[in-house]
Amino acid sequence: MRRCRFLPSLLALGLTLPLGVLAQQAEVPTVSADGGVHAGAISVPYSAFASPEARAFFPKMLAAGGKAPPLAGPIEQSRAFYDRMNSDRAARMEKLYAVKTHKETIGGVGADVVEPADGIAPQNRDRVLINLHGGAFLWGAHSGALVEAIPIASVGHIKVVGVDYRQGPEHVFPAASEDVEAVYRALLKQYKPGNIGIYGCSAGGVLTGETVARLIDHKLPVPGAIGTFCGSLVNMEGDSVYVAPLLNGQPVPDHPLRLNDLPYFKGASVTDPMVFPGQSPALLAKFPPTLLITGTRDMAMGSVIQSQTLLSRAGVETELHVWDGMWHSFFSDPEIPESRDAYRVIVTFFDHHLGKK
Repeated sequence: MRRCRFLPSLLALGLTLPLGVLAQQAEVPTVSADGGVHAGAISVPYSAFASPEARAFFPKMLAAGGKAPPLAGPIEQSRAFYDRMNSDRAARMEKLYAVKTHKETIGGVGADVVEPADGIAPQNRDRVLINLHGGAFLWGAHSGALVEAIPIASVGHIKVVGVDYRQGPEHVFPAASEDVEAVYRALLKQYKPGNIGIYGCSAGGVLTGETVARLIDHKLPVPGAIGTFCGSLVNMEGDSVYVAPLLNGQPVPDHPLRLNDLPYFKGASVTDPMVFPGQSPALLAKFPPTLLITGTRDMAMGSVIQSQTLLSRAGVETELHVWDGMWHSFFSDPEIPESRDAYRVIVTFFDHHLGKK
C-alpha cells in the first residue's frame, strides 16, 4: 500500500537543455544572500515554499560545508572536521531538546543511548529505536549519532540506540551490517521485533535497508518499521545526482559519486541485493512499513523516490515526504521549521507502526 503524503513536482531546472550545455553554463555557480543560485545563463531563486529561516540558513550551510576536506584526503582530517560540525549541532540540539545520554555496549558493539530527560512515555516503555548515523560510511560516530537521536528521543519520548558500527576505510562491507545485526539480536532479548524501529540518514539510510535485507537473509524477524532518509535501497542515480549539485552552488558533475565508489564498498558487488536491496522484488516484499524522507536539493532524492516506487510495487506500506528547497540531511540542523516538521513526521510514523501486526 502506498501512502505518499507530500510529493511536489521536481524542479525542472535546465532539463530542457542538453546536459553538456547545462554543465558548460554551470562551471562556476554562485549563491546569493537570499539563497538564489546563479550559473552562467541559469538563475534559480531559492524555493518560495521553504521557510524564511531555511532561506537565511541555506547560504551559511553551503559556506560551512565548503570548508570540508576532500573525500580522498586523509580520513583523520574528515573525521575531525565532521566531528566538530556534528558536536556543534548536538550541543545546539540539547538546548532545544532535553535528553540524557550514556554509552553502552550492546551485543559486543558500542552504542550511544539517548533517552528523554523527562522519561520515556508509558506507551514506549516496551519500544526502542535503533539509529544508524550518516557519514559516507567513513565518519559520524558518536556526535553524528547524537544529532540524529536527540530530537527523536525527546519529541517521541522514546529510547534511541545509536550504533557505533564499523566504517571504511579500515573496514569494508558487510562489517556495518554485521554490527547492526549483533545489536538487533541483543535487543530482541528485551523487545519484541514489532516494537523495534530502525532509521538512519544518508549512509545510515542505506545501512538501514542493508540491515533489513541481512535480517531477512538470516531468517530473523524484521523490525516493526524502518526509516530511510536521504539515502535508501538503490545506488545514487537519477536526475538529482546532476541537478542537486547545481542547486547547491556546485558545478554539474561529469561523473557523480556513486555509493560503490566509497572505500567501505571496496570489493562489494553492485548487483548484490545485500548491498542494494532494491534489486530484488522478492526481498523487498518482506520489508516492514518504510518511511522515506528527502528534499529537492538532495543529491539522493532520485534514489529515495525510486526506492519508494520499488517498495510500493512489492506491496510494502510506504510513506514518502519530500521537502521543497531542502538539502541532503537538512534536519541535522535543528533551528529551521522544516527540521521540526521532519522530527514530528518520524515520531508519528514509528508511533503508528511499532507494536502493530
